[in-house]
Amino acid sequence: MSQTHPRTPHHGASPRHHHERDSGGQAEILDLDAEVLAEHTASITASLPLRNGPHHVVDLGCGTGAGTFALLDRFPDAHVTAVDMSAEHLRRLRAKACARGVEERVRTVQADLDAAAWPDLGSPDLIWASASMHHMTHPERALRTVRDTLAPGGLFAVVELAGHPRFLPENAPQGSPGLEERVHAAADRRQAEHLPHRGADWGPMLSAAGFTVEDERTITVNIEGDGRGEAIGRYALGVLSRIRGAVADGLSPEDLTALDQLLDTAAPQGILRRDDLTVRTERTVWAARRA
Repeated sequence: MSQTHPRTPHHGASPRHHHERDSGGQAEILDLDAEVLAEHTASITASLPLRNGPHHVVDLGCGTGAGTFALLDRFPDAHVTAVDMSAEHLRRLRAKACARGVEERVRTVQADLDAAAWPDLGSPDLIWASASMHHMTHPERALRTVRDTLAPGGLFAVVELAGHPRFLPENAPQGSPGLEERVHAAADRRQAEHLPHRGADWGPMLSAAGFTVEDERTITVNIEGDGRGEAIGRYALGVLSRIRGAVADGLSPEDLTALDQLLDTAAPQGILRRDDLTVRTERTVWAARRA
């Protein structure tokens, strides 16, 4: 997941607008995203209304592989075609596959999913798109391409988040309570200009593209820092640092100062030293069958 205004992660996709000079930092956040949300991702793959175990899965906007490896774990007889625009993300994914000994089950394809023509992805039984569809400039066209790509009776799983994850208590930080919500509000205003499909209801669009929506559910994510405090801290630091780079001119001087203090890794009040962080967000999942 790679975004441009600002570049913050939405769980696993970077289908377009990617600048390779920025891919290393984005990849680190995607890796943390995968680590922190692994159990939730696994639960989604386990709940998909599949008729049979898939043999070929396509992960659209795969990022560094959060969905790819969850799918490989869930379906041990399947192989996955992982598609992303970022060569760096695909390189990292391939390295992970080799380290896990599953490289023979993974094919990587570099492609711009906003292009009118996609590369040949075969006829998969399952297509997974986590936090990638809202990046599409022409989602209706992409949905039709997905439908044509799926094998007859195949399933398309769309996973989207309600927004950026929240990490801080509502009364934090001291002296500037509610700072995180104000920062996210500024980010939402900025992203509304560039990602008009973020937060969309994909059900009607899926139906219009020739799918039958078989399941729609919203999953609340609330992860405490128990045993994962360090990873959550680094995740929060990465997400908020990237948001800060895009919304600094939309914050008051007082809020910008407070945010910079949070992001100061050497400061005693910095986010890496907090023991009250959580990960709070919502994921909505649509499972749609090719009619």
